[in-house]
Formats: sequence, structure tokens, C-alpha cells
Amino acid sequence: MYNEWSLDILYKGLEDENYKKDKERLKDLIDDIKNFAIGLLEGDDEEVLLLAAIDYMEGLELLGSKLGSYLSLRESVNTSDSQVVNELNMLEKQLSQVSKPFAVIKKWIAKIESIDKYEFKHPKLKEYSFMINEIKDDAKHLLSDDVEDVIARFNISAGSAWSNMQSYLTSVLEVEYRKEIITLPEVRNLAYSPDKSVRRDAYEAELKAYEKIKDPISYSLNNIKTQVNTICDLRGYESPLDQTLDQSYMKRETLEAMLEAMREYMPIFHKYLRHKAKLLGHENGLPWYDLFAPMGESETKFTVEESRDYLVNHFRRFSDELADMTNQAYEEKWIDFFPRKGKVGGAFCSNLPFVKQSRILANFSGSLNDVVTLAHELGHAYHGVNIENHLPLNTDYSMPVAETASTFNELLIMEAAIKEASAKEKMALIESQLQDLTQIICDIYSRYLFETEVFEKSKNAFLFPDELNEIMLKAQKIAYGDGLDHEYLNPYMWVVKGHYYSESLSFYNFPYAFGGLFARGLYEKYKEEGKEFVAKYKALLNATTISRVEECAKEADINLEDPDFWRASLKAIEGLVDEFTKLSL
Repeated sequence: MYNEWSLDILYKGLEDENYKKDKERLKDLIDDIKNFAIGLLEGDDEEVLLLAAIDYMEGLELLGSKLGSYLSLRESVNTSDSQVVNELNMLEKQLSQVSKPFAVIKKWIAKIESIDKYEFKHPKLKEYSFMINEIKDDAKHLLSDDVEDVIARFNISAGSAWSNMQSYLTSVLEVEYRKEIITLPEVRNLAYSPDKSVRRDAYEAELKAYEKIKDPISYSLNNIKTQVNTICDLRGYESPLDQTLDQSYMKRETLEAMLEAMREYMPIFHKYLRHKAKLLGHENGLPWYDLFAPMGESETKFTVEESRDYLVNHFRRFSDELADMTNQAYEEKWIDFFPRKGKVGGAFCSNLPFVKQSRILANFSGSLNDVVTLAHELGHAYHGVNIENHLPLNTDYSMPVAETASTFNELLIMEAAIKEASAKEKMALIESQLQDLTQIICDIYSRYLFETEVFEKSKNAFLFPDELNEIMLKAQKIAYGDGLDHEYLNPYMWVVKGHYYSESLSFYNFPYAFGGLFARGLYEKYKEEGKEFVAKYKALLNATTISRVEECAKEADINLEDPDFWRASLKAIEGLVDEFTKLSL
């Protein structure tokens, strides 16, 4: 079995003639878009111009996404590849040139009063009705054409550059662990070791390593958040959170309903953490280094081949389409499996709808958690399958629903594994699931609290590492309560989590809680309705790129603004805590 993904379906290298031709095509296309925008206000055939505008937008989406995806994927597995980094920087500069003409085009579209008459005549415009309506809604936040141009151009050496620095520093950070030098992903993976001394030594080595990069990364965080605050203010948003909700096609009432239910049920997670602490011999709650300590007697390890068979067999019970796609992902080299120096940590899935595939980055060590992570990322890929036949401008789903299919996949795997387990293994599997749930509830809530306070304080002050540590510790104490030992927390979680370092995507934390709880609610419906639910599920995923979040949920008869929906999902988790407690006594 291969270890690294193949990107040949995009390009076979930077010297590939197709890559060179597409770079030239992009240059010509950008020039054409600029000229089109200049002449747009002078044109008199509104219908023809609207169709042309859509064609230009589609063309840039397809070509820019292909080039950008290729370079970003290459950089993610080798952040030290200077040639790729340079190519990516040049691409960002090129694409920034369309910010001003696109602002002109979108403002022009927003002013069309009776666009319905064109949608009636042209099926393509009808399919883009949601996008067009959003353009009209977003127009009130657009700045002057020149200011939009300046923001896009300066971002290359501002927010985007600070983000790249955080990614680079964490990917090449050398960690001294037991007199050996290892990577940050490798030392973080040791948190899952069955050996307590390994977990604690890895935790201490990780915290010590962050000392080497905390100062430059604090500059990244401060400058990104300051930039976001400034631009939000210019655009007329009350806060970055309001901008994020707007970008997410989600109501604040939905977020508040979910957070209300989460806060009510947090004591259940604290109860689980305290019980786990006692099982491991701790009296004052669970120390951070034992958060992921494996429990029970399950020591199953998977090879890459075994992970494929395991996932395909379990997914088959839900959907042949999902199982077949998973097999395709392994066979056609969609996945980059193992950690190595220069490769970013964690895991992600990049949908490539223009070639009807995806690419998945993992840092696989063979544990059940790693298999569940693969299931999670394959859920993103399956989401991609369900939106790949949309028109090019209808293939982006918003943050909250982005984690739905991925988390649903996790449930498919974990529920099946628990049912099949022997009594000795069941406790380990349930506890592993509780680990993940604690992350999407307690840890995600701590990240939400942290980012909220950082945004607020960075309006008036520079936040040095010590203050960022204090904010993080306060957030962890609130979210984890007495479930964790407050003497052993992780003040540097702000350093390693890349989600904080996007100038275009703030608050990439609550969507994980949304996805986890929304998926659990969907899974409960699947258990009630059986195979008949699959069609609703596919329809829901299909709708995520062309509907607001609340409308998507209605495909499965769910009201997201009602806290009772979220309470029902959390209630199901309470049963897992009780079962874990009984099995461990």
C-alpha cells in the first residue's frame, strides 16, 4: 500500500506543461475579467452582461481552485518546499487582482431589480438563485472598489503571511523528547500512549517546545485578529462573530440555542472526566496529559490496509455509495497517511469537485482513534460526492454544516464497533468516543471563549504570550470545570491550533460542536427510520451549498432554533457516560 497521496490528477509537477498552460490561462482570464468590469457599467444589455459575469466567475473558480488546491496540498506535506511556497504566493497575488473587478461585478448584480425574469429564461441562473440572493445581501458590507482592492492586495503580506508563518513554525518545530528530536505531530500523538510516563513526558516536552516559538506566533495571532477587527468595523459588522454567522448562513438564534444546551449539559462531561481521573489514580481531576489516556483492554492496532477493510465493511451497512467511495480513496491515492518533518499536523480533507475527488491528509499511527479520524475525513469526502454535480459556484458549504457528514461517519464507525465488541473491549470503545465528545463540547467551548476574549482585548492592546496563556487557562477552567486538574492544563493551545490563524475564517470552533451534535441528532433519526433515512441525508448534504443552515436541517425535519433539539442530542451522550461508569466499576 502507498503512503503518500497522488496529485497527478491535477498536475504532475511544477514543470508539467498543463500546469504552465493553466498559469497562462489564469493570467489571461484575470485580464479579461478586469476589462469586463471596466466596461460593465457602460453596457446596456443587462441579460447578456449577467450571463457573461457568471461565466467569468465560474471560469475563475474552476481554474483558481485547481491551481490553488494543487499548490496548497503540496505545501501542506512539505512546508519547507520554497519553490511551492513561492508559486503559492504568486498565485495569491494574481488572485488578489480580481478583488476590485469582482466587487464591481457583485455590486452591479446586487442592483439588478427584477432578476427573476432572467432566472426564468436561463436554468443556470435559476440554479444560482441562492448565490445571487446572497450577493444582494452581502452588498451592504462591500466597501468601495478601490478599498476592496487594497484589502486584498495587502492581505498577502498581512493576514495571509502571518497565517503561513504559524503553519510553518509549528510544522518544523523540533521537540526534544527523552533526548531525541521528534516533530510536533509525533509528540502530540504520544498523548494516546498506554504508558502514563510517556504521556506525561510528552506533555512536558510539548509545552517546553512551544517556548521556542510562542513570541513570533503571538505576533501572528495579534495581527490577524487586529486585521479582522478592523475590516469587520469597516464593513459594518457588529463583531467578527456576526461576520462569521453571516458567512455561515446561520442565525445567531441557532448558535445561542446550541450553546445554551451545551452549558446545561457540561456537568455530565465533568462527571466523566472526574471518574476517569479516579480510575487513573488522580484526586483533583484529570491532568491534561491524561485526557487521551486509553482505557479498557482494547489495544487493537491497524495497518493502512486493515483500516481500509474496517471502514469499507462498516460503511457498507449504511450506504454502498459511501463504502465504494472509501475504497476508491484508498485505491486511487487520495490519502497521505504518515507524519514526517515539514508536514503539517492534524488532519484535513480538501474537496476537489472539479475532478470529482478529494484529498485527505492524516498523521496515522495505527490506533482506533486514527481510524476514526480517517472516517471523519472520509465523511468530508462523501459530503463532496453529494455536492460535486452542482454548478461550479455552488460547491462551497458553510462552516457549521461542514462537520456534519464527517461526524456522522464517526458515529457509524464507533456505534458499530461498540456493538461488535466483547465486554472487555466495550469500555475502551465507549471511553474513546467520550474522549472525542469531550473535545467537541468542552474543548471547543474553551476555544470559543478564548477567541471571543482575544478579539475583544486585541481591539485596544497587544496580547503577549503570558496574557494569551492566561486567557486560554481561564477558558479551559470554565469549559472543563472541576473535571480537569487546574494545575495541569495546556496554556499553549493557542499556539498549535491553526483554526485561530485565518484572516478570512474566524471562530472555526463552534462548527465542530454544531457538527457533532447535529450529526448525533441525524444519527438518532437514522436509527429510527433505517434505510429510508439515507435519501433524506443525501438531500440534506446536497442542500448545504445552496441553502441556509436552518433550511438544510428541514430536509430532515429538524428545527435548529429550538434548544430541545440540541438537548436531545446531548441526552444521548449522558447515557454513554453512565454506561462507561458502570463498565469501569
